[in-house]
Parts: sequence; structure tokens; C-alpha cells
Amino acid sequence: MTDIDGSKSVGALDRIEEIIAYVEQAKAVPMSRACKVDRAEMIAMLEELQNELPGDLRRAEAMLQERDKIIDAGEREAERIIAEGETEHARLVSRHEITVSAEHEGNRIIAEARGEAQRLRDEVDEYVDTTLANFEQFLHRALSGVERGRDKMHTLREIGTFAPSPQEPMEEEKPLPQL
Repeated sequence: MTDIDGSKSVGALDRIEEIIAYVEQAKAVPMSRACKVDRAEMIAMLEELQNELPGDLRRAEAMLQERDKIIDAGEREAERIIAEGETEHARLVSRHEITVSAEHEGNRIIAEARGEAQRLRDEVDEYVDTTLANFEQFLHRALSGVERGRDKMHTLREIGTFAPSPQEPMEEEKPLPQL
């Protein structure tokens, strides 16, 4: 660590390592696991550690608070992104459902229109067929009348007179139908 003035600062962990190294280098008491350390020096080192710990703890606590703020901000951002994603998903699903519904309705209307057009074609075909059949009958009658008239004319020509014979009654002429 470096202090504000640029000098090398020793942190609490460094102090603990110094104390451990000091105890490891202390002279051992014969026939025991104990060692000899200078009490005043050890107390001074522990007091320095004690003085540094509150500052390090405050810095650590501040770092934890900052970390918590960053995590909270990240979670809020994630929730916002998820909410936007869900909203967009719902909008797209809704748009898709509207599109599908419109396509189904359009297909239904087209099928209905095709059915109606076929029904009208069938009606028109039947009307035209009936009208042509009636016209055909009329033409057959007219043609038959023309053939009879020609036959009569040929017969009268062969006889030499165009006057109808008294035994044949004259057919009543029917007016031609209006088309």
C-alpha cells in the first residue's frame, strides 16, 4: 500500500506477517515449545497493528458497501433489461397473434368470396343455359315454320297457285318473341 504522501505504508496483514516472522525468529526456550521475545517490542508491534486495524476495517467495510451498491445497481439493471425483454416479447407475440389472426380472417374472407363467386357463376351459367335452351326451342319452331312455309310455297308453285286450299285451314301466325 502507498500513503498519500507517496511513502510505503504497511497494512494490517503486513504487520501480522512481521509479528509471525518475529516470533519464528525468536530464541527457543530449551526443553519447551516456548520462545523468548522482547515484551516491549512485541507490545509495540501489536499496538501498531491495533491502530491500523480500525482504518483497514473501515476501508474494507466501505469496499463492501460499494460492492453491495454495485451489485444492487447491477440487479436493478438486470431486472430492467428483463422487464424490457418481457415487454418486447409480449409485443412481438401480440403482433404475431394479430398477424396470424388477420391471415386466418383474410383466408376465411377469400374462401367465402370464392364460394360466392362460384355460386354466382353457377347461377349465371344456369340462367344462360336456360335462356339459350328457350332460344333454341324458339329457333326450332321458327325454323319449322319457315320449312313449312317453304314447303307450302313449293307445293303451291307446283300446282300453279299460291292460294291456300279450302280443306287446309290457315295456321294462325304467332308474333315473334322479343329478345
